[in-house]
Amino acid sequence: MVVLPPPRAASLQQSLADLAGGRIRASELVQHTLDKADDTQRRLNAFATIAREQAMAAAAASDRRYAEGTQRPLEGLPIGVKDLIDTRRIETRYGSPAFIGHIPSADACVVRTLVEQGAIVVGKTTTHEFAWGVTTASAAFGDTLHPQDPQRIPGGSSGGAAVAIADGVMAAGLGTDTGGSVRIPAALCGVAGFKPSFGTLPTQGVFPLAASLDHPGLLGAGVDDIRVLADALGIGAGPGAAEELGDARVGVICAIGPVPAACEIASAFAVAADSLASAFHLEELDTADLFSDSFDAFARIVLAEGAFVHFARNDPDWIAAHYGAETVERLARAKSMRMEDYALAQQARRKFAAGLVRLMARHRFIVLPTTPCTAPPIGEAELTIGAWTGSVRQALMAYTAPFNLAGCPAISIPLPRGAGALPAGLQIVARPGDDAALLRMASRMEQRLHPRIGRMH
Repeated sequence: MVVLPPPRAASLQQSLADLAGGRIRASELVQHTLDKADDTQRRLNAFATIAREQAMAAAAASDRRYAEGTQRPLEGLPIGVKDLIDTRRIETRYGSPAFIGHIPSADACVVRTLVEQGAIVVGKTTTHEFAWGVTTASAAFGDTLHPQDPQRIPGGSSGGAAVAIADGVMAAGLGTDTGGSVRIPAALCGVAGFKPSFGTLPTQGVFPLAASLDHPGLLGAGVDDIRVLADALGIGAGPGAAEELGDARVGVICAIGPVPAACEIASAFAVAADSLASAFHLEELDTADLFSDSFDAFARIVLAEGAFVHFARNDPDWIAAHYGAETVERLARAKSMRMEDYALAQQARRKFAAGLVRLMARHRFIVLPTTPCTAPPIGEAELTIGAWTGSVRQALMAYTAPFNLAGCPAISIPLPRGAGALPAGLQIVARPGDDAALLRMASRMEQRLHPRIGRMH
């Protein structure tokens, strides 16, 4: 049964104002967040670890800084960190039973940057094993459940972060995105998810899935929450920060073949596009065969590069004994790949990226649905959308993975939906390196589609 979403946590900006104004103490905010995390964990299994002791110690230090007037830009803000990303003195399992009890000695670079500015890690949010999947299901640790319908998947592989934010635990967190792993769960759970341009955020301390496609990313209840963390990471502002974007051309893609958009997605996207057309210069694009080989190229690159990672670290017998069955099966398939297959996939990737550059020469942004469907039921291996039938994996990644191939920054924001309807996402894409403008445009589009409503504490 689909239920209405719960109240969201206060925005990061509101929390910072409340902390600075003395209306709440960091220890109170973090205690409330931890209690909510416990509740969400019991119902939806969104956390791999809840770091109560470490978080409360950090909150006490933040209280002292506020009392002394030495607070940092993110002082006292609770965040979640995907269980693929190293956190000092907090268990990090990478979603795998092979790493139970693994406690990193240092934070990943992206975590260290946020912590040094005062953010407080309250827990590790769940991920598909080694981020190699779109459902955040786990035979070892239990499935993560959708916040509005626990019979459905939340998407993945950053599913735990999206669920925790949608369920009101916190306003933002860190994820990763190799083929849509931030944007897919953001869309399915009704929150925002941002993948910056390739190479903008360092991957040091993040367990690799496919090195040429991996992107650290951000999730938030809204675009403003993402922008607070993006600013702290040095990607929220840039040249022309105050420039007018109203005259920017925005290309519209209604679907990416061969996967059509389900009727409810196509309808919601059309309504949103009509609303945006009154404020922005929208033009429907003819993508012809541009995307036809992109998913196959993506899948082959991930299979090859994923195999490089795991076979370089462990022998097949150890992998078979310690990894989950899904990952073992994928690595077994990878053994039949030839170097020529990988080379041809990279060739197709270069051809696609060049075609996308030409397509975007006249359009600074592209908008399209984030996924062609809403959250599928748990355990469903295949989907039928219109005349197309295929895997849940291809369905959910068909509209996101191409922009990992091209290294473009992309963000998913919620599409307007009726009461009780499952969430869906509107994806906005920009040219590589245009991250700051993308975040500003996403804020404007979000405000157009969702008039501001104050969020509850």
